[in-house]
Parts: sequence; structure tokens; C-alpha cells
Amino acid sequence: MDNSRGISLYNKAKKVIPGGTQLLSKRPEMFLPDQWPSYYESCEGVNVIDLDGNEYIDMTIFGVGACVLGYADKDVDNAVKKAIKKGTMCTLNCPEEVELADILIDLHPWSQMVRYARCGGEAMAIAVRIARSLTGKEKIIFCGYHGWHDWYLSSLLLKSTALDNHLFSNLKSKGMVSSLAGTSVPFKYNNLEDFKKVLTSNENCIAAVVMEPVRNYWPKNEFIEEIRQITFEKNIPLIFDEITSGFRMSNGGIHLKLRIEPDIAIFAKALGNGYPMAAIIGKEKIMKAAQDSFISSTYWTERIGPVAGLATIKKFVDCDVSSHLVRIGKLIQDGWRSLSEKYDIKINITGIPPLSHWEIKSKDSRLIHTLIVKLMLEKGFLTSNAFYASYAHNREHIDNYLKALDEVLEELIYDIKNENISKIYCGTTAHKGLMYLN
Repeated sequence: MDNSRGISLYNKAKKVIPGGTQLLSKRPEMFLPDQWPSYYESCEGVNVIDLDGNEYIDMTIFGVGACVLGYADKDVDNAVKKAIKKGTMCTLNCPEEVELADILIDLHPWSQMVRYARCGGEAMAIAVRIARSLTGKEKIIFCGYHGWHDWYLSSLLLKSTALDNHLFSNLKSKGMVSSLAGTSVPFKYNNLEDFKKVLTSNENCIAAVVMEPVRNYWPKNEFIEEIRQITFEKNIPLIFDEITSGFRMSNGGIHLKLRIEPDIAIFAKALGNGYPMAAIIGKEKIMKAAQDSFISSTYWTERIGPVAGLATIKKFVDCDVSSHLVRIGKLIQDGWRSLSEKYDIKINITGIPPLSHWEIKSKDSRLIHTLIVKLMLEKGFLTSNAFYASYAHNREHIDNYLKALDEVLEELIYDIKNENISKIYCGTTAHKGLMYLN
């Protein structure tokens, strides 16, 4: 397989773009250093063609979870093309933003108002600003992954390891204002005692509690119910980050499955199926506090985002997309379990079905998975430790992927069990990426 054009372009990119890419999760070092194709020429459905003309089936993070309907979904793309013909930016506002607000509120009857952004990180920053505007307080207590903005990463200023169990280790706090130290404090997921401890230590100055309601694990022992009750009693806004979980297991937030109402919820990724779109929905008494701060941006008013959001949600409702995502995810997880039993190796499987992760337990785990990515690439599959389901995935894709993975494990199993992987693979090991331990 020749993917030299992509590799060559990435080597050039590292000279003109700090870090080589705009997104850490897309860096080739996270998959297969020095050998990952890096760039795509085209993509449709589940198929990706790289710069060298190689065609792959995407069985990994699938546009980092953004293209939940599949790449270049015709229904969404056609709606966007119509919007382009009408003009996508104007002195006047696009009416689609009101229509989208109505639909989001209908899907989440606890909410009454909506604001927009174009990506998850800035939407989270808006939500935090609204909460601080409402309460007049500064501190945010949180768990989970919530982006790159200062309100979140400032937790590293007091303790350099603060995000080790929420994002990944060895993050740096350079570039942040030191006076932000202590304004964001993490707590552990599924650990109510830790939440109460952090709450008590900061109680009189908490602007909001921010959390992903579900990430890799479901809440246990009424963890979120207790947090909702406590924040309600203490009049602290509860913000659910549904940037990744939203629209995966229901038509809307995963909190609908939990039957727990937050005060604010944030959506992005799946909301636009690859077109930039994010929404902050919330209760009227809280959302109105946005007017007491300055929250405004030109490109939050363009037309493509809301149009893509409307078309995406319509397809979710009409085609019961979330049920398909769950079925596909379960097939993948069941397949990993079967391979674990067949080869008598321990495979750790985590995540809700549409956002599945797997890891062969070994001291050489990362090296093993790097080699698996290489061998699967040669068989025509983009793979990693993660599989994000899309509506474009079908049973045939799953069967072919598991068959190929079976062949790879059969080839490697002797060396895996005898810890010989370092002897048969001399390439660079993939970097440790986002852990998402929560």
C-alpha cells in the first residue's frame, strides 16, 4: 500500500502548522506514526479515499464523532446546497435558527430557550459564562472532558495532574492567566463522596456544576440523581455537556434516557453531521442571563449550521437513527468479546454502544494496538481503540471488519501472549490520546 503523498504532506504540515493538525485527535501519531495516510481526497457513507487513491472503510472515530449519519449524507448535503443557493450570510438573520430552536425545545420539554455556536468548546464556554452571569459567582466544579478553553484548563493551575482522570495526563497550563487558579475544580465520576467533598470546599462561590452525564460508563447508585437533587436544593445550575453523547441513544440528549433534567444542555458534533453547529439549550430563567453579559459572534448567525441541524434531526426522527447506532455498537462490542474468548486474551470494553472502546490488556498494549492499526490499514480499514457508529454502517461492514480483525489477531496471538511484539514491530508506538476515563 502506497500512502506516500499523505505522509509527505503531513511532514510538510508540521513545518507550517504547529502540531501538524488543528485537532489532537486527528494527528497521525495517535494512530500509526509515520505510516498513517493523514489526509483524505473524498469520503462518502463509510468509505474514505486518501491522497494516493487508497480506499478504506472507516471503523474508528468517524470524523471524531461528527458524521453520525455517515459521510456526505445526501439528505443533509442537499438541504445545505439549497441554503447556499439562497445565500448563507446576510445583514438579516436566517429564519432557520428559530425553527431549530422550536424543534430542540420540543425534543427537550424542560427547556425554553436556545443559543447557538459552531463548535462544542465555544458552546461550553458560553454555558459557563451564562451560569456565572446568572449567579454572580466564579467557581465551576466539573467532571469529564469539556474542551480547551481557559475556564476548563485553569484547573491545571493549582494541580498539574487535575485532568489526568478526565482528559489525559501531562497537559500543560502555559498561556493561562494565573489569577484563574482555583476557579475550576474537578470531581470524580460515579463518586458521590468526592462530589460532596468538592462541593463543600467551594460551596459559597459555585457558579455551576458541569458534567458529561454519560461517557464511557453509565452512572451508578443514583449518582446523577443525587447531584441533581443537591444542586436543586442549593440553587446551583447543573450543566450537562452532551457534545459527544447527544443524539446517540435518543432523539436528543442522553439525559432523556436517564430521565434527569439539567438546567442547561450543550450539543454539537452529531447536531450538524459534519457541518459546524452547536446549541446551548436551557431553562428560561437561566438562559436570560446571557443578556447580562456580552456573548456574540458573526458566524453564529450564518445559515448552513441551522439548516444542517434541521436536516440531521429530521433524519434522526424519521429513520430512528439512534436505535441503529445502538444495534451497530452492540454488534461491535459482541464481536470484540467473541475474539477475546476465542484467543483467550483479556479485552477491556467500555463506552455506550455508539461510542465503543476496546483495549487488549498487556504491558505492551499500546504497541500491540499500533501494530493492529497497521495490519488493518493494509486490509483496507481505518481502525483504532475506538469505534464510533454511524447510520451508514451496516451488518456487512461489521462482519468484514471483525473477520479482518480475527485474521490479524490470529497472526499476532503467539507474540501477544509471549510478549514478543516489540521484537516483531520496530516502528514508533502510537501516542497516548484522550483517555475519557469518566
